[in-house]
Amino acid sequence: MGPRGRGLKYRFVFKRFYPLSAVGLSAVLITQNAAALLPECLASVAFADEVVVVDSASTDGTPEVAARYGARVIRKEWLGFGRQKQFAVEQAQNDWVLCLDADERVSPELAASIVRALQAPASPVYRMARRNRFLGRWLRHGEGYPDWSPRLFDRREARWSDDAVHEKVLYAVTPGTLAGDLLHESAEDLGRYLDKQNRYSSLAAAELHRQGRRAGLAELALSPTVRFVKFYFLRLGCLDGLPGLAHIAIGCMTSFLKYAKLIELRRQSSGAQGR
Repeated sequence: MGPRGRGLKYRFVFKRFYPLSAVGLSAVLITQNAAALLPECLASVAFADEVVVVDSASTDGTPEVAARYGARVIRKEWLGFGRQKQFAVEQAQNDWVLCLDADERVSPELAASIVRALQAPASPVYRMARRNRFLGRWLRHGEGYPDWSPRLFDRREARWSDDAVHEKVLYAVTPGTLAGDLLHESAEDLGRYLDKQNRYSSLAAAELHRQGRRAGLAELALSPTVRFVKFYFLRLGCLDGLPGLAHIAIGCMTSFLKYAKLIELRRQSSGAQGR
C-alpha cells in the first residue's frame, strides 16, 4: 500500500472510532526542503479532514512528497515564520486548525485527545506538551519538556503573531490542555542545529532593532544567566544528563548572541546616520 493509501486507512480508522462530529479539522504546515521529514509527520495527522502544506521554494521534492500523502500544496514566497504560518492558517477549509512543523509528529495519545476535544470543544484554544529529542535522547525536563505549545485553535479566536522568528499564537482565553505529546524529533546534526540557532539569533536581533529596542551589558550578562538557572536548576534540566546540559547551554548562547547582534545593529545604524 502506498503512502496515500496508508493515510486514507489511518483516517478511516480514526473517523470510525473517534468521529469529529460537526467540527472539521485542518492540519496546517509550512515547509522548505523538508522531504525527508514529511512522511512521518503527515502520517501522524491522517485523522484530520484535510492537510494543508504551504511550501516556500523547496528544491528537494517536498511538494511532491506532500501531495503523495494527500496534502493540498500551496506555494508561497517566504514571509517570515509568523506571517507564513498565519497565511497557511488562512488557506484552511476549516476554522479549527492544528499547526505543526515538518519535524514534529502527533503521538497516538495526542491524536485521540485532539479528536475527543473536538467532539465538544470546551475552549477555542488548546495547548499540548511538546517533547524534544536532542543528541539522541528524549528530554524530560528543562526547556525540552513539557514545552507547552498552543497549536490547536479556532482561527476565529486566535492567530499567529507577525514575528519573523519566535512566533507565537495570540489569544485572549484560557486554553484547554490536551493529553499526549507532540513529538519534535529533528533529523539535524549538531552542526546544522547550531547554524539554525545562529540564524534565529540574527532574525530576533533584527526584529528587536526594528522595534527600537536597545541592549547593553545587563542583557548580555543576565539574560543567559537567568535562563540557565531557570531551566537547568529550577526546571530540572540537570536530570537530562549531557543532552540536557547541551540543549540549555545552546539556548543560553543563542540568547547572548541575540543581544550582542542587537548591539552591533544599533552601532551600525548610528554610524550610518553619523555619515
